[in-house]
Amino acid sequence: MALPVLTPEQRQAALVKATEARQARAALLAQLKKGDLTLAELLKRDDETVKRIKVSQALRALSGIGPTKAAALMQRAGVDDKRRIGGLGVQQRRKLVEALS
Repeated sequence: MALPVLTPEQRQAALVKATEARQARAALLAQLKKGDLTLAELLKRDDETVKRIKVSQALRALSGIGPTKAAALMQRAGVDDKRRIGGLGVQQRRKLVEALS
């Protein structure tokens, strides 16, 4: 399937929108890293910004959790390594929070 041809204005608008989305996700991950936001609070949110964050990225933003520990937590909770928060089920969310407790 061919990509649609965009006008320069449409391309610029898409770039601005993508940049804003990345900055919003980075801000949430920074709050998680500082401890201003817990993983449980993040998982309860229901906005598009949160839904697009990868679970592994969110876990690695937590203090003391690196790639190996994040992978182990995700495996224990039955979460695929490429899964985004928006694709998590209720049980998976609960298991992730319990695994961190």
